[in-house]
Amino acid sequence: MEKSLIVNGININYVDTGEGEAIVLIHGHPFDHTMWQPQIEAFSGKYRVIVPDLRGYGKSSLPVTGKTTFADYATDIILLLDVLGVSTFHVAGLSMGGQLAMECFRQAPSRIKSLILADTFAGLDTPEAKKARNDGADRMEREGMGGYANESIHKMIKAEHVTTMPDVAAHVMRMMTSTNPKAAATAMRARSARIDYLREVLPQITVPVLVVVGRQDEFTPVAKAEEMHAAIPNSKLVVIEDAGHMPNLERPEEFNGIVMKFLAGV
Repeated sequence: MEKSLIVNGININYVDTGEGEAIVLIHGHPFDHTMWQPQIEAFSGKYRVIVPDLRGYGKSSLPVTGKTTFADYATDIILLLDVLGVSTFHVAGLSMGGQLAMECFRQAPSRIKSLILADTFAGLDTPEAKKARNDGADRMEREGMGGYANESIHKMIKAEHVTTMPDVAAHVMRMMTSTNPKAAATAMRARSARIDYLREVLPQITVPVLVVVGRQDEFTPVAKAEEMHAAIPNSKLVVIEDAGHMPNLERPEEFNGIVMKFLAGV
């Protein structure tokens, strides 16, 4: 099921399954394409589902030389779709993946049919958040992923779900701890230098947009989803109850139903 291609000078690992209109699923940090397993299974009956590992994550490689910018992650995806012969597509992203979905729209607006922005935010980091991101990157390179994973698992999913959903918690921990620390740090630094999507991109979006967020998301609270919804002319906002930052894993059937209903109406 997994395949790989050399794209933009790096090896990109990806899943490509199903037939029909293409939907691209972009994972968050510090995860990999398996974050979307419930969605791959649900959507591939009706759509061609393409799910890459972002550069450095999962089985995709980082460039040997040169600096990675935030835009590069989206460029990789667009060039992968070129090779796969996909001209237009729906794109969904969660957290950092949601910001990369916005970047895909910035780079190739005429190719995107719709956007699904899950548990993400569009504005710039505060100076404090930017410093924390860069300090976190330094720590990951110095200490590895264990500390970050243990400290953030109770925010990645709703705190009580760590014990009530042990399989989900184990999957999230496995993704975080198996991520290459250098790749995670590279993404953290690139992300801290991203553009202001709230002002520069969101007002330009004319395609249908679904904004979805877990009610108990601490990383990107409901207020951030409401901010994006207000900034995008043709958008719909849905809040998923009893879910944290990863409703696609915490409430997969509800999440899938919301997305499928949205896509059917595009």
